[in-house]
Amino acid sequence: MEDPLAVKSDLRALLEPHSIALIGASRQPHTVGWLLLDNLLMSGYTGVIYPVNPHAHAVRGVRAYPTIADVPDTVDLAIIAVPAPSVPAVLEDCGRQGVRAAIVISAGFKEIGPEGSLREERLRAIVRHYGIALLGPNCLGIMNTDPAIQLNATFGQAMAQRGSIGFISQSGALCAAVLDYTRAHAIGLSKVISLGNKAGVTEVDLLAYLWRDPHTKVILLYIEELSDGRQFLELAHRVTSDPDNPKPILALKAGRTAAGARAVASHTGSLAGSDEVYHALFKQAGVLRVDTVEDLFEYALAFANQPIPKGGRVAIVTNAGGPGIMAADTCIQHGLEVPPLPHPERFRLQCHLPAHAGLSNPIDLIADARSDRYACVIDALLHDPSFDALLILFVPIPMADIEAIAQVVIQAAQRRIKPIVACFMGVLDVGPAKDALRAAGVPCYDFPEDAARALAAMAQYHRWRMRPLTGYRTFEVERDVATHLLESTTPSAHGFIPEDVAFRVVQAYGLPLLPWAVARSPDEAAEAATEIGFPVALKVLSPDIIHKFDIGGVVLNVDSPAAVRQGFERIAEAVARHAPGARFDGVIVQRMGGRGQELILGIKRNEQFGPIIMVGLGGIYVEVFRDVAFRIAPLRERSAHLMLEETRVATLLRGIRGQPPADVDAVVECLLRLSQLAVEQPSIDELDINPLLVYPEGNGVAVVDVRIAVRRSHGQKQ
Repeated sequence: MEDPLAVKSDLRALLEPHSIALIGASRQPHTVGWLLLDNLLMSGYTGVIYPVNPHAHAVRGVRAYPTIADVPDTVDLAIIAVPAPSVPAVLEDCGRQGVRAAIVISAGFKEIGPEGSLREERLRAIVRHYGIALLGPNCLGIMNTDPAIQLNATFGQAMAQRGSIGFISQSGALCAAVLDYTRAHAIGLSKVISLGNKAGVTEVDLLAYLWRDPHTKVILLYIEELSDGRQFLELAHRVTSDPDNPKPILALKAGRTAAGARAVASHTGSLAGSDEVYHALFKQAGVLRVDTVEDLFEYALAFANQPIPKGGRVAIVTNAGGPGIMAADTCIQHGLEVPPLPHPERFRLQCHLPAHAGLSNPIDLIADARSDRYACVIDALLHDPSFDALLILFVPIPMADIEAIAQVVIQAAQRRIKPIVACFMGVLDVGPAKDALRAAGVPCYDFPEDAARALAAMAQYHRWRMRPLTGYRTFEVERDVATHLLESTTPSAHGFIPEDVAFRVVQAYGLPLLPWAVARSPDEAAEAATEIGFPVALKVLSPDIIHKFDIGGVVLNVDSPAAVRQGFERIAEAVARHAPGARFDGVIVQRMGGRGQELILGIKRNEQFGPIIMVGLGGIYVEVFRDVAFRIAPLRERSAHLMLEETRVATLLRGIRGQPPADVDAVVECLLRLSQLAVEQPSIDELDINPLLVYPEGNGVAVVDVRIAVRRSHGQKQ
């Protein structure tokens, strides 16, 4: 990946142009070409505008030129709003004239089918040849509220209010709705960028730009699908973790349900859906995922205007008990703490609070609280080391000095000792106070839950920033052995390799298996069992049988040579009866494992992100309970620990009802070894280890079953 620290000059030409040619400028009111020029003029753009229209001497009083070649000066940015069939030729002309960036507003490309896709490929070839930074096609355009630029290169939207929130959207329609929403709620933006079809510039390019943009404090993303998931992961991790210039990234990902997903045979494959992979991506990159557009901007207001809390302890100040309880409940539900006041009576005396004021937390100043009472309590809490953030609630009552209370909150927030968020409930009575708070940079929400969730998002980002940094562990393994096994083995029609080969592959990477052997006859099985030690399990060995239990291909707890011979015969008969066309290669004889917690570990290779690692509750109910977590390989050591913590089975591993804690460190090592296997053996498409038996702390783990599906060299599964 190119170093994102070096922001490309062509992106500056796109977002900070000194000159613009509008190709398709129109004299016809309310057409796209007319609206684009109107917005450029009305926004106060500080550069030079060159309308291009072969049929007009001037457009909107600005001299026009027949073609881009007729423009007498250098052009940084071309905005193209002509019919789609004409766009490639126009873009080619721009390249010949040395135009460094272009926005193709026009639709009619890959979104319309094969003909449009061919047209879009032509655009890609042109921008590669000339080195043009292309935004679009089929996009709304861009806005830059920097006073030095003042650019509104969109159609149909008034200029956004200046602020420090950068917004990148893959949907032009959503972009338009967001612009209307932010204006209505007085939310300031630094940049607004509609990606369109991403034939040139992608979200990764723009993320790198916004990272280094001094006018942007927080980055918002609306994502339908990433162009390069692995590159995004690497860059977003750097942005959110930068020790000198960290910026929070908030993302709204559309498409949580994967309709029409292909059928997969492994548990890992069936569980690793698109949304689960994006969830893992955001976790690993420190990106905060939100569920709604409203949350996206309500959280952003807090990030853009308040300091990041140094912890998760919240003091709630209210003049009504109910809203305070609602706020406290939401705080706790989202991982925040609401600790009690350390010295309530001292606090009461300090602020002359009435005897019936509630001094636990929430701190209920009761209904007759005026601005002086709020001022004293807020000041005391700002200096109290027991709290990291303040949530100020106000419910309007007739005798309250509402706007004076708002000024108290504003003055406290301006000291920037701790983050302060407010909730002034209501609409009409508190309207002017809310406007004053928001204008002063104090996030003010309509309901207590919204304020609490915003603080929780900030605390989550603080935890990410303060996390211990761990690197990648590499183990001494028999990589060449595993590669040879995978390349020399013929998979089944389902793509799976024989289980004994799968065992040897994971053994080559140091994953601990229970002692095992392959037996081709009843006598071989009895001999192997005697050497391994009783009791043993017998499992059918066949490339054509995926689910062994379903056909009676497993016999457990076999405790004598005679019983082993009988078990072998029973499995052979079951195969003949229930899978008559299947190849029967004998059985795997394996020592029975002792009692342990059953986990599942897995790999699923994703076309966009590469190998995905899974861990969770194992056994026969994997897909029923779906208690699993995912990460993109390679794994850092801390990521492996966090994966386990995300699952409910983590509670069992810690030990409950007198049970000893499990050997979590051994599980983590297995995950890291599996991650190395996934990265170093790209022919593996899917892998399940189910179950992995986890024994008490210090006693390790044992792999019981392994299934590996591989792909052909050209990338298709067999």
